Amino acid sequence: MIYHYNEGGHDALNKIIKSHKPSKIFVLTDQNTQKYCLPFFSKHVNFEFTNVNIKAGDNFKNIQGVTAIWEQLMSAGADRKSLMINLGGGVVTDIGGFAAATFKRGIEFIHVPTSLLGMVDAAIGGKNGINFKGVKNQIGTIIQPEMIWINTFFLDSLPKDEFDSGYAEMLKHGLIADGGYWHKLKKFYFSQDKVDLKKLVKTSVEIKHDIISKDPFEKNIRKLLNFGHTMGHGIESHLNYRKNIKISHGKAVAIGMILEAYLSYKVNGLDFHSLIDIKETINNIYAPVNFDGEDVKAILDLIKYDKKNENGKVLFVLLNSIGRASYNLEVPDAVIKEAFQFYKK
Repeated sequence: MIYHYNEGGHDALNKIIKSHKPSKIFVLTDQNTQKYCLPFFSKHVNFEFTNVNIKAGDNFKNIQGVTAIWEQLMSAGADRKSLMINLGGGVVTDIGGFAAATFKRGIEFIHVPTSLLGMVDAAIGGKNGINFKGVKNQIGTIIQPEMIWINTFFLDSLPKDEFDSGYAEMLKHGLIADGGYWHKLKKFYFSQDKVDLKKLVKTSVEIKHDIISKDPFEKNIRKLLNFGHTMGHGIESHLNYRKNIKISHGKAVAIGMILEAYLSYKVNGLDFHSLIDIKETINNIYAPVNFDGEDVKAILDLIKYDKKNENGKVLFVLLNSIGRASYNLEVPDAVIKEAFQFYKK
């Protein structure tokens, strides 16, 4: 996978379009990126394209949303030599990659992520997919884009809650792979120097790319990237789709990381000082959420659908220490319930 950063990315994009000679070019946006990002994008490319637009939000990352993209592609005469550029956050790159990978059995696509979550996580690694029946990312493919252009300019118009959503994934990268990076992220959040942000984004991309290059189809080490996500996806699905309480992907994962850090402390040797460090750091950024007994029961039911599970067993990624993690670990339900009590205190 070829990554291009900031100002050099538009030259690389223009060159790849010239060399691939697609029959038609489509740029997928949602309502927000059409307004705030498409004008900048249009000024920096030298090719014509058709804009395909969808509604914004994870609630539209479903089969109806994919159908809306396919219908627009068909109406505009897309063929197998067409190319789609996904200009948007994690929802746009997820659903856009899936729509492209399945339209006419697959057309080429490029990601231009415009949110922090997209830049450091969703656009990286070739995972493309949609939610199904209120459960996160149940349907999808693993197919790499032709290239990814990461331009932190787009972050200037990003709302704070969307920035925080992506920041959770960066914190995760430090926790699973680089303790020094974790400490840099802790200091950066409250200063937010733009030069430092460019460096940190690149570090997160490099951490994730290094892992997926060793295991592109998630047979082993790539599972480490799911730290916080087993509980996080359960929380996200329960609150967003069953209780109609809006929570971002990143905040759900952040809570999931506290819960799974507690599981790591109980069953995988994470020391208590590190557990408290993780909890306090995350709670300083993300306002706590209250879970009652019925919520916990519903979330425990939902995590049974997690894609890492095997033979009916719920399997977790847990920390050995800050910067090191293990995967495919079972945890008793009683300990998971304890984790919610720890989070609540």
